[in-house]
Formats: sequence, structure tokens, C-alpha cells
Amino acid sequence: MTTKVKAQKFRVRRTPRAAQSAVAQPDAEVLSPEEALEADIRAEEDKLFDNGAADDGFGDMPFPGSAAADKNVTRIPPNPTARKRAQGGVARTLGGAANDTNSVSGDVTPADEASIDAEIDAIRREGLTGRQLRMARRVAQKHGIAATSDFDAVRLLRKQGIDPFQRSSMLELVTTDKDASRALTTADGPKLPKTVDGNAQLPSPDILERLNREDEISRIQQDIARRRQRKMLLLAARLLVFVGIPTLLAGFYFYRIATPMYATKSAFIIQQAEAASAAGSGLSSMLKGTSFGSSQDSIAVQDYLTSRDAMLRLDADAGFKAHFASQAIDPIQRLPENPSNEAAYKVYLDRVSIGYDPTEGLLRMEVVAADPETSQEFSDLLVKYAEEQVDHLTQRLREDQMKGARESLADAEAKMTAAQEKVVLLQEQLGIISPDAETAAIMSQISGFDTQLQQKRLSLQQLLDNPRPNQARVDGTQGDIRRLEDIIADLRKQLTEASNGAGSLARITAEQRMAEVDLATRQAMVAQAIQALEASRIEANRQVRYLSMSSRPVAPDEPTYPRKFENTLLALLVFSGIYLMASLTAAVLREQVSA
Repeated sequence: MTTKVKAQKFRVRRTPRAAQSAVAQPDAEVLSPEEALEADIRAEEDKLFDNGAADDGFGDMPFPGSAAADKNVTRIPPNPTARKRAQGGVARTLGGAANDTNSVSGDVTPADEASIDAEIDAIRREGLTGRQLRMARRVAQKHGIAATSDFDAVRLLRKQGIDPFQRSSMLELVTTDKDASRALTTADGPKLPKTVDGNAQLPSPDILERLNREDEISRIQQDIARRRQRKMLLLAARLLVFVGIPTLLAGFYFYRIATPMYATKSAFIIQQAEAASAAGSGLSSMLKGTSFGSSQDSIAVQDYLTSRDAMLRLDADAGFKAHFASQAIDPIQRLPENPSNEAAYKVYLDRVSIGYDPTEGLLRMEVVAADPETSQEFSDLLVKYAEEQVDHLTQRLREDQMKGARESLADAEAKMTAAQEKVVLLQEQLGIISPDAETAAIMSQISGFDTQLQQKRLSLQQLLDNPRPNQARVDGTQGDIRRLEDIIADLRKQLTEASNGAGSLARITAEQRMAEVDLATRQAMVAQAIQALEASRIEANRQVRYLSMSSRPVAPDEPTYPRKFENTLLALLVFSGIYLMASLTAAVLREQVSA
């Protein structure tokens, strides 16, 4: 919580020292308590604004702008001499304030400067308000008095006999010369006729100077107009020489000299055939049947048709060089006699244009010749070359597919034969055709002898249960049990232990099983290789890529080139651009050299 600061308010405007006068006069009337309090407050204000000086130079004169000053305002002296001096000061101020100011503010001595400082200090001690100072500055400006400050303006106005704070003076400022002369005439005496000067009225120096300045400006403007006209003429001449004449020559060539050329347009697409039973997967299956699936083939055909090989084949089949070297073609488009392959190839690139649209997969071809029949013939031959190129690309693909399938089948068959030989070799070395059959026979023998062993043990136990067993029978039964156990042990050793330099039956069984598994794997691979070979043969027997014509070549009945108006306008733009670049370059170089 904040508490607002409360301060006492005092009047800062100076008033006459009524309280001091009342105290100084012993015979003054007795004041009431309210009046005494007001007198004390005014005395405190006087002490607040007292600067310690004994006297400010004006005595008890009230401050300008106060009520006391309005009552005791000083008027213009009534005597004719003072009034005439005041009016004369006003007239001098209106007519030649600058000369009076210069005369007043001329060279001053140190004594005069000290007196001026004293006067300004006295004016500053008067306590003039900001509004009064601004009014004094405006009055000084109206009279043409050059003052260094507002206080200096008050000093200079008072020295001229002008009170800047009187309303009458402010009213006199807005009067005209006629009103001032009328007032002076009225004050001096009766109105008399004006004396007419018989001398010729010449313009003032200011008017003559202004007329001379206007004449000089007019001459400068005429000179600028002449130079601008001369530069415009030079610019028009340069444009005519460097732009206009070359454009006219180009237009004359296109309209009168250039040989008309006929363009035959055609479009074709390279498509890919898909097997009905084969279903692709992944990104390749997504691109099949679209323009991106055959984009490589289209680009390859485009590159071939714009190659030197295609140009040489076209020249050999239809006489490309002889056609463009004939005398029926204008000298600019004509090939020289016995042209080189490079010169003919440049003309071939200009006359045969092939564009590929990747979004649609179309190859658009335009062939230009001097007559429509030749143009159509060239176009048909180039389409034929494109078909041969597509067939050549697919033939390589088919041959690669068949070659790979055959090699895979041969390798699988060789490995299957080796596995079969290994199985036969193991059977011959071990003398066992089927390890499983041998193992089953031995296990059956072990099972039979084991059954007999159990019976003999039961018989032995039966004999031993007799209190007086027959010893011969007990010994015989025990011998049978021992023999059976030996037989079973030998049979088991045949299964797990090697005998007579041959491996165990378990090892023999494992080796033969591995050989049989390898043989089965090779047989499966041979079967897959056979299937792949059949699929490749089916794919190779059908056409994988083929060229399909979307628009066949048709001979035009009107010339296509040159485009006279378009080419002339293009020549104008080209020459204008060259001139503009040359002008900018020259301007930059000129500026660099001058700098």
C-alpha cells in the first residue's frame, strides 16, 4: 500500500509587496487574521525569489503583464516630437530594418559590450515570462532586428523606442506602408497633393537580378534540351545501325531467300510384353507395364537415332548428304560439295529432332527436308532403324536368358552324377548295399538272443530255488547264459566298432546317408534347372520388347520452316540484347576509366 505525498502549494507569481509596505508603515490600518496570513505568505514568496541584490534597477515598477503593470502601462508620449520619433522608428523598421539593425549592431567597444551585458542582466532580473520573451522575439523579427537571444530582442526593441508588450505596438506591426504614411501625414499637418517624380521608374536591383537569373535558367534549359535531342538522335542512329538494319536483313532473308522446309512428325512407344502365368513381385512388378519399365530402352533408342551411325545408314539408304547439298537449297542452309561427316552430322542434328517424354513414355520425332516426300522417306527409315534397335536389344536379352539356363542345367547334372558315383563307391567298398537293412538284421538277432537269455536266466533261477538242485543242470544253464551274453556283445560291437579294417556299421550308415542326401539335393537342382530352361525357352520364343506407332509419318502439304515472323522477331530481340550488353559494358568501362 502506497501513501500519496501531500505537499503545500504556493503561488510563484510575483505580486507587489503589500505585506512589506504594510509592515514598513507604522500608521497602517490593522489587518484581519486572514489578511495577515496572506501577507506572511507573500513575504515568504518574496524571500524565495530574492536573489540577494539590493535593487534590480527598476525600483518599485511592477512586472510586465501583471495587473499593476496593466494599470500603469506606459503610453506613447503625447507631445508631437516624441510621437513623431516613435512613428519614425516604426517607419524605419518597416522600410529599412536591416540597415538600422546593422547600424545598431555594428562594431562595439569593450565598454559598450559591458553596458549591453548589464542591460541584459537587468532585463533578466525583471522576471519576464516565456510568453513575453517569445512575443519580443517575434516583434524583433517583424521589425527585421537581428537579436542573439530573447533578452537581447527586448533590449534592442526598447532602444528603438518600441515596447514589445503593448497591444498598441502589436497593432501597429500589421499596418501597411500606406497606413503609416497616412498616420504620419495626419500627425504632421493637413493633407497635401503628392509630388510626382518625373524620372523614369526603373526596376529595383532585386527584380533585375531575378530577371537575369530567369534568363540564365532559360538558357540552361535550352542547352539541356539541345543536348538531349542530340543524344536521342545519336541513340536512334546507333539503334538503326546495330539493331534495325540487321533485323531488316534477317527479315529479308526469311521472307525472300530462305528455302521452305517441310517437317514430318511421328510418335511411337516401346512396350514390354508380360507373361500371363508369371506374376512379378516388388518394385519391378509395380513398374511393369508403365513408361518407367521401358524408359531405358526408350533412351537407348533415342540415343541411337541421334548418333552418327544412324546418320551414315540414312545417307547410305536415302542419300542424306546429297539431298542437303543440292542447288535447290539456299546457300546458308546448303551443305558444301562432298561434305565431311562432321558437317553432315551437324545438319543432321538440326534437321532430325527426337524428344522423349518420361511421363507418357512417348518418343516424338520430327524430320525436316526440302520436299515433303523426302521428309516422309527419312522418317520411315528412322522408324525402321528404331525397330531393329529394339529387336537387337531384346535378342541380346533372350540369348542371355537361354545361355544362363543351359549353364545352370549342365552344372546341376554334373554334380548329381558325382553324388551318384559316390554312393555306388561306398556300397562297393563296404560291401553293404543298404546300411539300414544290415542294421535291422543285426538288431533282430540281438533281440532273439536276448529273449533266449531271459529264458535261460529264468530256468537257472528255477533250479536254484530247489533246496537240492542238480548241479549238472545248473552248470549247463549257466554256460548257456554266458554264451548268449557273448553272442549279444559281439553283435553289438558290430554296430559301433570297426572290425577287419572296415568301419563300423554306424559310420557306414552315416556316410551312405550323407551321400544319398547329396544325391537327392542334386536331383532336385537338376529338376529346377530343367524348369528354368523351359521357362527361358518359352520367354525367348515370344517378343519381349516391341515398338508400337502412335502416329505414323505423314508428308505435309505446306512448308513448316522458316517461321518468318517469329524468326524476325527473335532476330530483333537477339540484336537488341547484344546492343544492350555492349552498351552496358562500354558504360561500365568508361566509368572505371574516368574514376
